[in-house]
Amino acid sequence: MNASKDPLHGLTLQILLERLVYLYGWQELARFININCFKNEPSIKSSLVFLRRTPWARQEVEQFYLKYGHEEWLKDQL
Repeated sequence: MNASKDPLHGLTLQILLERLVYLYGWQELARFININCFKNEPSIKSSLVFLRRTPWARQEVEQFYLKYGHEEWLKDQL
């Protein structure tokens, strides 16, 4: 079986966002990623709606996750 090399493979946007919030919290996340849904009354639900409708914002979150968020979770899976 050929496993995907994409670190986002099989990862839902909700899980990705929940991991980032767990690692950084909303306030720090808003500092790193300048998106209003992270600044004004943030919630997983409202952020998911925005990110699913806004490709550029989703891409920023995914790139941030790949650069700064996923290594901690990969360690737990080893």
